[in-house]
Parts: sequence; structure tokens; C-alpha cells
Amino acid sequence: MTLPPQDPPSDAADGALPVSGGWLDAVRLAFGTLTVLPAGVPSRVDRVVGGRAMVLAPVVGVVIGGVAAGVIALAQLVKPDADLLAAVLGVLVIAALSGGLHLDGLADFADALGSRRDRETMLRIMKQSDIGPFGVVAIVGVLLLDVAALTACIQFGYGWQAILIATTASRLTLPWSCRTSVPAARPDGLGTFVAGTVRPLTATIATTVVLAAALALTWPSPSRLAGSAAAVLLAVATSFATTRRARTALGGTTGDVLGATIELALPLTLLALALAA
Repeated sequence: MTLPPQDPPSDAADGALPVSGGWLDAVRLAFGTLTVLPAGVPSRVDRVVGGRAMVLAPVVGVVIGGVAAGVIALAQLVKPDADLLAAVLGVLVIAALSGGLHLDGLADFADALGSRRDRETMLRIMKQSDIGPFGVVAIVGVLLLDVAALTACIQFGYGWQAILIATTASRLTLPWSCRTSVPAARPDGLGTFVAGTVRPLTATIATTVVLAAALALTWPSPSRLAGSAAAVLLAVATSFATTRRARTALGGTTGDVLGATIELALPLTLLALALAA
């Protein structure tokens, strides 16, 4: 994505942000960076727009999950006994609509951590276009878990609900990963404009909304309600764990780390839903 004229990033250590940008630009930035869907180019990109875009990330998850849910429902209608096929199609739709960017971020982050090198070397590895063995294993691992867990959910009769909850909850990691206490790892790139931009209260409100929606989708089954709650909380926990590791290894977050967090949270949320069925 080509970014328009930008304000220079300001220090977010105290949570203070410049007053500029609008919600329409935030919507365009959120969909433009998290999907391949046509969203238009925002007229301005600064840290306010970046923070709002991260808060809107779960909305992006709803759209992606809605399309995947539709594909799963259609596959089941055409071939009711092909649960594995429906799950594979659903996972492929999510990857395609995301442009594979999150998977690429996961691979880069895995290769960097797997190298066990110093901070600068790891950041350099993450900027390289090739994928190493750790990246390949990470991608294959999460995709296998995605398909296996989603297949189980489909077999238990709530596949479209599960994929919708999982895509939304996994994108909920972004406001938490960009909370005001998380700095950017490098002075350029997407991370510079979103790191440290979301106040914890705002992320908490977003979590409450996502949790309420997830519970509504699995009402009134007690076990599925528990699974929905666990899925959302696991997504938040994944964000905390990944950002903590990124701060230790890299000094902060990057666009690749944000993508990796989404891809790590997706199978965990699906697994929670499958085990609670």
C-alpha cells in the first residue's frame, strides 16, 4: 500500500497523540493494510489515524470472517459431508482476503527469533524477502491447526459461527498490541504509525464489544459460551505474550509482529471453540 503524506511520528511514551486524522481515513487504512479489498487511499496517515485503524481491526475481522462463513455455508450446502473441504476453503479465503501478509509476518518473525542473533540482525532478517526453515514450519503449523480446529467446529454444527468469532477475535489482538506501553522497534514502517497509539481503556471497550458479539453467536449453549469467552481472552493473552517477546528481542513491535500475532491468535481461538463444543 502506498501511503499518502504523513505526519512525522511523535513519542508515544506518555500516550499523547497529535490531534488530526479522521475515522474515514482510519477505515481506509485498516482495510488497506489488513486486506486486499478495495478501500481507497486515506488522505492522511498519522498516529491518530493509525491508532483508530487498529481499534477498527476487529471490524475488518467481521468482514473477512463473514465472507469465509458464507463460503463454508455454501460448501456444506453443496457437499454436506465434506467437512474437511469446507474448512480448507474457509481458511484459504481468510488467507486470500488478507493477501497472505499476516502469514508472511509470522514467517519473518519466526525466522528472526529462530536465528537467536542480536537485535539488529533479527530486524534485518525480518526485512528480507526470503523465508527460512523456521518461517516455513510456523506457516505450516498454524494452517494445519486452523484447518483441524475449524473442521472439528464444522462437525459439531457451528462452523460459520466459529470462523466469524475467530477472525474477529484474532484481529482484536491489534489494539492490544498497539497499546500505549508498546514502542516501535524501528524508526520507519507501519509499526511507527501504530505502536503506542491505543489506550488500554479503548482496547478494553473493543474487547467488551467483541466478547458480547461472540457470546451472542453461541447463545444459549453453556459450553459454547465458555468457548467463546475463552477464545476472546486467549486472543488478548496472545497479544500480551507476543508483544512481550517482541520487546525483549526487538525492542518493540513492527508490522511483521502484528501480522504474526494475528496468525498465532487465529488457531488458538479456533482450538478453544472446538474443545468447548
